[in-house]
Amino acid sequence: MGEYNVTLPAIAKEFHMEVIFASTDYNSIRLTVEDVARPGLTLSGYFDHFEPRRLQVLGNMEWSYLQKQTPQERTVIFDRLFDYKIPALLICRGLPVDQECLAMAKKHNISLLRSDEPTSSFCSSLISYLRAELAPMVTRHGVLMEIYGEGVLLTGESGIGKSEAALELLKRGHRLIADDAVEIRRISSSTLAGSAPELIRNYIELRGIGIVNVAKLFGMGSVRSRKTIDLVVNIVPWNNQDAYDRLGLEEQYMEILGVKIPMNTIPITPGRNLAVILEVAAINVRQRKLGYNAAQEFTDQINKHFASLEGKE
Repeated sequence: MGEYNVTLPAIAKEFHMEVIFASTDYNSIRLTVEDVARPGLTLSGYFDHFEPRRLQVLGNMEWSYLQKQTPQERTVIFDRLFDYKIPALLICRGLPVDQECLAMAKKHNISLLRSDEPTSSFCSSLISYLRAELAPMVTRHGVLMEIYGEGVLLTGESGIGKSEAALELLKRGHRLIADDAVEIRRISSSTLAGSAPELIRNYIELRGIGIVNVAKLFGMGSVRSRKTIDLVVNIVPWNNQDAYDRLGLEEQYMEILGVKIPMNTIPITPGRNLAVILEVAAINVRQRKLGYNAAQEFTDQINKHFASLEGKE
């Protein structure tokens, strides 16, 4: 997998930031690291372990420190900071920009942006945004639905009925995230999130009918842009030669981007109501997350029953 990136203009648009000074390469600046930095020690001249690829954020504390310096000292501070060719300097709380800062930004061709948001909440939101945008990603064939709040990824060979099942689920009040192609990102060591490519977002393909705009047909409440993946359901044709799990004790997983996601394999035949089965699968995975396992409870009851019979003999 290659290195993912997000452009500086995209960040400015996402966080409604004011562009005070745009460098000549402003539109082509791409961030590749998910962390940001508040250059407190850096402003005092300590550059050990400084990471120039990070966005640098000035808050009230850094700004107050700078105001205690003379104009000549501020010039030296920003000259040294911008000499490292940082992606941009972001100023929070709508704080005014010193003339020395602007002059050095123009000298070193470094972009300056400003936000009215409090520094801590802005940094937290920015890091979350960068982690999502820079997360490792793969694209998988399938359908991603939100069923009773659970993200369910439907997989299976083409034409097996994934989109038709999604349509029935939409009629039952559930929501579509992606049809046909699902972009899956690893947003943490144990969490995957899925979304649709921009080009096909909110659309679903039904053989014999064509392309349908789900948002316009069922309303905006029927779609969602992104959802964590809690369960993978692999839909397969029924085969009398295969043995299927009857109790649900056998735990299956699918590994995507190094993360194991619970998986159910559901065989289908004509007449099986796949939408209802998927609803039950979603509820069942939620129960397991809450600590209840119906299959284990049933097995324990059976074992107790036979144990009691043996005790009577």
